[in-house]
Amino acid sequence: MTDRLHPSAALYSGEKSLPVIPACEHFAGSEKLITKALELQHKLGPVFDITCDLEDGAAAGREQSHAEMAARMVSSAANRFGQVGIRIHDPEHADWRQDVDIIIAGCGAQLAYITVPKVTSAAQLNDVSDYIASACERCGIAKSLPLHVLVETHGALRDVWEIAANDSVNVVDFGQMDFVSAHHGAIPASAMRSPGQFEHRLIVRAKAEITAAALANGVVPAHSVCLNLKDQDVVYDDACRARDDFGFLRMWSIYPAQIEPIVRAMRPDLSEAADAGEILLAAQAKDWGPIQYKQELYDRASYRYYWIILQRAHVTGVEISDHIRAAFFD
Repeated sequence: MTDRLHPSAALYSGEKSLPVIPACEHFAGSEKLITKALELQHKLGPVFDITCDLEDGAAAGREQSHAEMAARMVSSAANRFGQVGIRIHDPEHADWRQDVDIIIAGCGAQLAYITVPKVTSAAQLNDVSDYIASACERCGIAKSLPLHVLVETHGALRDVWEIAANDSVNVVDFGQMDFVSAHHGAIPASAMRSPGQFEHRLIVRAKAEITAAALANGVVPAHSVCLNLKDQDVVYDDACRARDDFGFLRMWSIYPAQIEPIVRAMRPDLSEAADAGEILLAAQAKDWGPIQYKQELYDRASYRYYWIILQRAHVTGVEISDHIRAAFFD
């Protein structure tokens, strides 16, 4: 890497920048499915995260053993990239603190993030965040664990700006299925899938508010699931609409065949990524002053945009020229 000033220092001095994380988050709720997901991650590379699911994955009465299994998987050698998180039970569930205690003690040093479902207010999230921080302190975990927060209740949507402003949060997720259910039949089941999920007024309002709050606070907005498990064209189209129409930068996968089309839909265009690299390289050579590129003027404001594009290209597996990679990522 060059000894010139790096864009992360030159363009975001004293300001929070958007977390650079994979554009797909794959959920797996059993040891068998987590193992398969880890094998696929090894094959495809670190272009998606894996979330071990304690909320929907654990059978009633087996919450403790399920959490212990997830902790073993996260701390195992199969977790090659350190991109595995865990979704705990919701804050109203009797076992959420037990979940935290088990996973922090068992795999806190290797854990990438904790996903918190069904929060009902920013104050409730603060309580969860404080408990997680205390658990880390008790176990000697020095790093601050990022939180992914599911907005799927009326209260969470009401407080989404305050939730997104929480220092521990780096992803705000839209939990569309539970959000629809919370409306007691006022939103039809057709709004859980396309095209309804992108057209129903209450769903559109929620998605727009979530992405606006997340992006304004420097956190990543993540879109909910596509219910079509195997038709990759449908999954790709849903991911494209989530990104292009609403500004989501990440999307859930609930079936292995969904991962590739989600990543492909969320990644920047190859030509835009190539231009971003050349623009940034030329700007760096000018100590981040204005430049001309392809007969157009670029300055610091546009450099920030192109640095985001280049980082997203890198994390989603877009091919980047060797000289660009050496300048900014090696």
